[in-house]
Amino acid sequence: MRERIEQLTQNLGRTIVGKAEAIRLVLVALLGGGHALLEDVPGVGKTLLAKSLARSIDGRFQRLQCTPDLLPTDITGTNIWNPKSGEFEFMAGPVFANVLLADEINRATPRTQSALLEVMEEQQVTVDGVSRKVPLPFFVIATQNPIEYHGTFPLPEAQMDRFSLSLTLGYPSEVEELQMLQRLQDGVNVSDLQPCITLAELQELRKLCAAVKVEKSLQQYILDIVRATRQDEEITLGVSPRGTIALQKAAQALAFLDDRNYAIPDDIKFLAPHVLCHRLIPAGGRKAKTVVERLLRSISIP
Repeated sequence: MRERIEQLTQNLGRTIVGKAEAIRLVLVALLGGGHALLEDVPGVGKTLLAKSLARSIDGRFQRLQCTPDLLPTDITGTNIWNPKSGEFEFMAGPVFANVLLADEINRATPRTQSALLEVMEEQQVTVDGVSRKVPLPFFVIATQNPIEYHGTFPLPEAQMDRFSLSLTLGYPSEVEELQMLQRLQDGVNVSDLQPCITLAELQELRKLCAAVKVEKSLQQYILDIVRATRQDEEITLGVSPRGTIALQKAAQALAFLDDRNYAIPDDIKFLAPHVLCHRLIPAGGRKAKTVVERLLRSISIP
């Protein structure tokens, strides 16, 4: 399994240049059984990352381009009348995939965004009273542009809480951008990637991650951080219990990626901004990352 992880990381590195930390965080979300939110400007490789991941795990990839006229049934699917059989037939939507890219998710209306709430938490969709399971593993990568606000609808807190972590890719360095041009000239693209791990192996990896040991003192450390967000004067809305669970699962996945069967405080310190910042609402125009980093400095490490 360790070899599979290394192959998966190398596969993603063939198309995504110089973003080792971003790749690592996406794998943390994937192995932890969660979902990832990429908040970044257009053109930095968010779609390429999602496609490369789907290709690497030999999974079905679907892209959902969110727009204001998108309907909930465009995501989940709907029942269509078949005149030949005289019955309604279910036409599955793009959510029936292993890797779903919800591109510019904040351009969809709140009603449409809510169509993802059930499937992201319970891996199923309910249409006309009938619940249908989506393929497993199921992983959502959603993107949004944090700079542009025209024609967008801010994600409600319930939706933000469904993402196990958020991250940015950022602009590449000069050397990395030159490597991108060279790879483009050499003809390296996502279609050249070969699957390096099966869906069954990925499910097994998730079970192994869930078995990583988190000592009681570390669990208390997680609680101290989360509960501090609910009591701090600079935070209007603190982190929910779902965020507490997400932080522990992420720490387990990160420890597994680092070839450890136990979590350490550094795992939690590194992941806390990515897991917590998008879940809380800071007061007075403060930045969530600044507030979380201040809380981390004030809480004693076990």
